[in-house]
Amino acid sequence: MKAKKEELQKLDRLQKRSDFLRLGTGADKWVAKGFTFLASPNGFEKSRFGITVTKRLEKSAVKRNRMKRRLRALCSDVLPFHAKAGTDYILIAREGAATRLYTQMEKDLIWCLEKTGYGIDA
Repeated sequence: MKAKKEELQKLDRLQKRSDFLRLGTGADKWVAKGFTFLASPNGFEKSRFGITVTKRLEKSAVKRNRMKRRLRALCSDVLPFHAKAGTDYILIAREGAATRLYTQMEKDLIWCLEKTGYGIDA
């Protein structure tokens, strides 16, 4: 399920540290095998997402960047169809982010959206 250009424009990226910190304190949290999921309303019309991969998880920059690319692709494939407008999402990579099957990670993200109540179907 690939998002089209119009659907991708519904998403923005979280880039400021203050946005990540704000979301980290009062967000709803769900832990999946490949990532930790955080969600919180943002007060804007668009949904935004952010990705975090720590050096503590993987020392190699090449492997960390691969995890970031996988999580970014996951967000761009799933969130345009399942995310509520006006919500911030953060995915924090865990050990399984590099090796878990992509289809399983898609199912995990949809599951997290449903369980936290921040998905369209929830």
